[in-house]
Amino acid sequence: MDCANGAIYQVAPVIFSDLGAEVVLMGDEPDGFNINENCGTTYIDALREKMLAEQADVGIAFDGDGDRVILVDSRGRVIDGDDVLYIMAHYLKHKNRLIGGIVGTAMTNFGLELALKKMGIEFVRAQVGDRYVLKELAERNWMLGGETSGHVICLDVATSGDGIISALQVLAAMICFDKSLDELTQGLQKLPQILLNVRTQERIDLEGSLDIQTAVKKANAQLNGKGRVLLRLSGTEPLVRVMVEGENLKQVQAIAKELVAAVKMSCHIVV
Repeated sequence: MDCANGAIYQVAPVIFSDLGAEVVLMGDEPDGFNINENCGTTYIDALREKMLAEQADVGIAFDGDGDRVILVDSRGRVIDGDDVLYIMAHYLKHKNRLIGGIVGTAMTNFGLELALKKMGIEFVRAQVGDRYVLKELAERNWMLGGETSGHVICLDVATSGDGIISALQVLAAMICFDKSLDELTQGLQKLPQILLNVRTQERIDLEGSLDIQTAVKKANAQLNGKGRVLLRLSGTEPLVRVMVEGENLKQVQAIAKELVAAVKMSCHIVV
């Protein structure tokens, strides 16, 4: 368990130990300056190396303020927020406790949407940001939603994102189904995803650019309903974020490259 030298470094180990887990700790020595420093959800490699060395069943990494969680399975594979939503949706439906559908964001992998559809669970996308996920849940009177980053909201047990609660829900699913973390995610096949950032000198009108809209139309035609394209402006930096998902990685890479070129053309940046 990697506590990111943050807010939950004392309480999290106690909770999991009291529930019967054998806990090997890291990131549990905060000094006021080392929060998230080469540890936690933003530096998952440290946890992967530690848990493989310990031959642990599960690796759990929190972020500094404890509202996000990323896990690692026994093979060293990273389990992100999309995986967590899939596991929790499956578990809650099995328990007849799932109310409504699942809320993701514009960045949620298309594979999760397809997997939930197979389970007969409705899925909608909100804007990126936990407040938008929460707003969508409240308006629909649903209970479960989250982001790929590991910020998951379970309104049946909490009023906001909580990494400890999310991790406990995943462990409960492992016990319920008597399966490893790796086995629990077998039904989720994520599509190859490419995310590129294009730095701009000025804010541009994505909808009003003929170059960009032509490139987007062409990209969607190439994907033929088996992927998706998303271009959005960063809310904090002069960036255009270009995201492409599809079944074929080489095709996704090529399409992303064409979209980046269109954005640069629109911004008068030399490619």
